[in-house]
Amino acid sequence: MPTFETLPRFTTDLQHLTPAQRRRFRRVVLGAFVPDLRSPGCQFRPGLRIKGVRRAPGVFELTWDGDGRATWSYGPAIVHGEQHIVWRRIGTHYILTGP
Repeated sequence: MPTFETLPRFTTDLQHLTPAQRRRFRRVVLGAFVPDLRSPGCQFRPGLRIKGVRRAPGVFELTWDGDGRATWSYGPAIVHGEQHIVWRRIGTHYILTGP
């Protein structure tokens, strides 16, 4: 199972989401993102719309709902052979305009 950590800004952003948005994010992460991370070659399904953030090399954007976005990056492995994900921001498209 991949390991995760959250930056303080992500935690703050998460608190501003509605309970329904938090549930949707969790469903997408557990039902699609994690299984895709574990797939051979780490191929993400097109529906997740994962892409690099142009102004932040090494940072990726995950679309978890129509306007729901989360940014993340890979961190150093904590468990040998498993990906480590650093969650950076979460919210709507507006999170891509800030630091």
